[in-house]
Amino acid sequence: MRTFSTSDILEMWEKGRPLHPLDRGLLALSTALPSLTDDLADWPLGRRNRALFDLYCKAFGSRLHGWTSCPSCGEKIEFDLDASVLLSTQREEPGWQEMLTVGNERFRLPTSRDLAEVMTASDARPAARRLLERCRESRLEPLVSSDATLEEVEERMASADPMADIRLVLPCPTCGHQWDGTLDIARFVWAEIESRARRLLLEVHHLARAYGWTEAETLSLPAARRAMYLEMVQA
Repeated sequence: MRTFSTSDILEMWEKGRPLHPLDRGLLALSTALPSLTDDLADWPLGRRNRALFDLYCKAFGSRLHGWTSCPSCGEKIEFDLDASVLLSTQREEPGWQEMLTVGNERFRLPTSRDLAEVMTASDARPAARRLLERCRESRLEPLVSSDATLEEVEERMASADPMADIRLVLPCPTCGHQWDGTLDIARFVWAEIESRARRLLLEVHHLARAYGWTEAETLSLPAARRAMYLEMVQA
């Protein structure tokens, strides 16, 4: 997995702006893994998330700083995580498999492509059923299962691929409410790409006005030298 150049950051930002968050994460991975021949959209979600955590740590550092709102009182809650610690506890185990059997049915683990197909569902339960239907090895007959069976499949999938859905227990210091929140690492990766792209463009803007340099000339300078020129321009 290679690190990003300034050109990579700007190109990803430009290409990723109109994309869905799922596709933005895959775009970042494809840029970091240019020699990969696999279709990243067909990776199990846990494998994709594990790679995104690895990418984040190598490209942006291990600190994850985020915020959310308490669903009870609306208070803004900030949180910090060490992505490298989470990654180290969630490595693939020997014998890890992408298929599991429940009753007479065999299921593969969900992928980004599967998730994209069910995200338009307005209710969680029909979405979960559609997701499991897509992941069945055989779809010649409709999936006829009780809610209990569906929950068993979901639990087995979560156990087989724990990084597919990373949950955080979040307490509200204002009202005391506690709830589970989902950590979407793809959004953190994109937030860093967008922040760095905007900062790079601002540097190009200031240095072009001061020295008449082109974007390519400005970005070809090492980061430390660009920072020194900016310091002199702004002095």
